[in-house]
Amino acid sequence: MNLYLLLIFIPVTLCLDWFEANPTLIFVCSGLTIVLLADLLGKATESISAFIGPTLGGLLAATMGNAPELIISLSALKAGLYEVVKAAITGSIVGNLLLGVGLAIFLGGLGREKLEFNRTSTGMSSGLLMLASVGLIVPAISHFTTGQKTELSTEIAIVLFVAYLLSLVFTLKTHKHLFQAEVAKPADGRVAKEVEENLWGKKQAIGILVAVSVGIAFMSETLTGAIEPAAESLHFTPIFAGVIFLAFFGNASDLMNAVRFARKNQMELSMGIAVGASTQLVMFVVPVLIFASYFIGPKPLDLLFVPFEIAAIVIAVLINRSLTADGESHWMEGVMLLGVYLILAIGFFFLPV
Repeated sequence: MNLYLLLIFIPVTLCLDWFEANPTLIFVCSGLTIVLLADLLGKATESISAFIGPTLGGLLAATMGNAPELIISLSALKAGLYEVVKAAITGSIVGNLLLGVGLAIFLGGLGREKLEFNRTSTGMSSGLLMLASVGLIVPAISHFTTGQKTELSTEIAIVLFVAYLLSLVFTLKTHKHLFQAEVAKPADGRVAKEVEENLWGKKQAIGILVAVSVGIAFMSETLTGAIEPAAESLHFTPIFAGVIFLAFFGNASDLMNAVRFARKNQMELSMGIAVGASTQLVMFVVPVLIFASYFIGPKPLDLLFVPFEIAAIVIAVLINRSLTADGESHWMEGVMLLGVYLILAIGFFFLPV
């Protein structure tokens, strides 16, 4: 069905952009196209994960899920939309940790007494997110205490980038046994057989993965070009548009994959995607954006977030860590995470420009 929908939405979106139609219509159509492409990206990732296991599968899914976010943000950087980029970063972290994990736990927990996942893996991601939060807070603290905009962002980006690379060595090499100790199991044999039958072959999945990534790149250019006029016509602030809408479209793959695997009781992959995507975003994607901004943007990107953005990130990290630290969950904890996300969304909606 998605292939047929894509055959409709891709040419419609390109035509609307070519004829400079209503920006809101272009934004919505390009966003929906990215969501459809992200769904194909998710199925391709799931198929490849069957060959490489849940640990590498979760890493691959998180990486490919962040690909649209990276492409969209690079397009926005090129257009000089720095505040929108930072809002999208905030929205991605908050969206993955609260909306993504919340929906996965809520929908995955329906009909089950509890959901279980690897505490070591989740704890590792949560710890890295705490480190990343410090990296995002320090520039703002320096600015508000000294009254000067001291440039710390590049140095902090280097620290985060190196720490992320070392975390991959820890996870995939020196201590990989800790992350493979618990393997997610489908709810029953019938589900396992159904999952296996719906998977693609390895070569087919890789081919689709590449093709979809190219499609997302084209649609991202259209999306970022329409976001500012669309937000203005809908009377949304740039921060709200970035935190809620741009982040949602950029992380649609992570969101759908997290829910998809949670419904199949594959919580290793689900948590690896939702929490791992946020970790990778802050410690890999953000440094890459900062490095890239020296070459493609009017000026270097900084990590000076507004106070409410910082508060939202810290709240999301702490709440997520608190509810997932024990390695098990139930649907009510999903409700709690979704409630926090909605409260923060309301706060961003009424945040003055």
